[in-house]
Amino acid sequence: MAEANTAWILMASALVLLMTPGLAFFYGGLVREKNVVSTLMYSFVSMGVVSVIWVLWGYSLAFEGGNEFIGTLDALGMKDVSFEPDGDGISPALFAIFQMMFAIITPALITGAFAERFKFTTYLVFLVLWITLVYVPVAHWVWHGDGWIFGIGAADFAGGTVVHINAGIAAIVAAHLVGRRRNIERGVEPHNVPFVLLGAGLLWFGWFGFNAGSGLAADGVAVSAFLVTNTAAAVAGLVWVIAEYQQSGKMSGVGFATGAVAGLVAITPAAGSVGVMGSMGVGLGAGVLTYLAVRYRHLLKIDDALEVFAVHGIGGIWGALATAIFAVEVGLVEGEGSLFWANLRATLATIAYSGLLTFVILKVLDVVPGLGLRADEPEEDAGLDISLHGERAYVSDGAD
Repeated sequence: MAEANTAWILMASALVLLMTPGLAFFYGGLVREKNVVSTLMYSFVSMGVVSVIWVLWGYSLAFEGGNEFIGTLDALGMKDVSFEPDGDGISPALFAIFQMMFAIITPALITGAFAERFKFTTYLVFLVLWITLVYVPVAHWVWHGDGWIFGIGAADFAGGTVVHINAGIAAIVAAHLVGRRRNIERGVEPHNVPFVLLGAGLLWFGWFGFNAGSGLAADGVAVSAFLVTNTAAAVAGLVWVIAEYQQSGKMSGVGFATGAVAGLVAITPAAGSVGVMGSMGVGLGAGVLTYLAVRYRHLLKIDDALEVFAVHGIGGIWGALATAIFAVEVGLVEGEGSLFWANLRATLATIAYSGLLTFVILKVLDVVPGLGLRADEPEEDAGLDISLHGERAYVSDGAD
């Protein structure tokens, strides 16, 4: 069994890493043609920067000893982290690999909020600071045995608070501080819908590693998590296109993709504790709530370009609470309330911490000479691909 567990978590880690390129295509298809490379690069460079941070100090601070708020630097540079499997077949090094993939995608999720206008060099610095000061502490609180959120009995099987609420709240703060895109009132038409659907498909596929792998074993929990993950995504995607049809008489590919991703977000914390019918409730709630959030988000007067807060923030909050509603034996539908209050506390703490620290980080970066948050107006008007990366996503025949 130990060898099977090792093989499964190695595969699950690869599946989770695939989600980041999937996110890149999902986001890349939604922006304008002149900002495709820039949008893709936000995700791809996270694979580089966060991987290095994680092996140097991120894993150690998140999971190596410490107190209820933060770990230690005892495993700095992966010092003395064993590659030998324990009794269940999961070595500390393999666990670190699996968790690295979660750390990589989380800040990449935020980038959809400030797409088409954020300075790439500043983003590199933001990655280092945000992972170290925001992601790592929250991961320690929730998933380490000494973490205070773990200690109050909150349930987050695969990252509803650590990944989605964390990123969703950071996204709305970032969108507010960076400001609205120039000459845009209510969003833009996606330049490449096939990219969006391809990205959503890769996310859906990779999410099976995200959720089914989080039990760290090739067992019945993994099978159940796989099934409820797929079910919630399917229900939420269908809810989205039905809602669209009621409003406009049309069912869009982007709508189904967005709804499916919202369902995946919401089932993430619940995948280890809800049954199939509960996952349908999770997916239904995710589809309805995130659809309404996207439809009415403009009332906030904040240009969250790719609806990160609506899908990941609202979807993550619903998922955390839905976990406590539908969890088998310990949820509200079973007459138990303690998990709900624990998850509510965890949700509110993550919102407050992520929002405050992200605000401080971005405010500081905005006044550091040579950085600043936003690209110059001529750069933004020309498109960040050519102005910041010196590349075009598409070059027609005969173009220079």
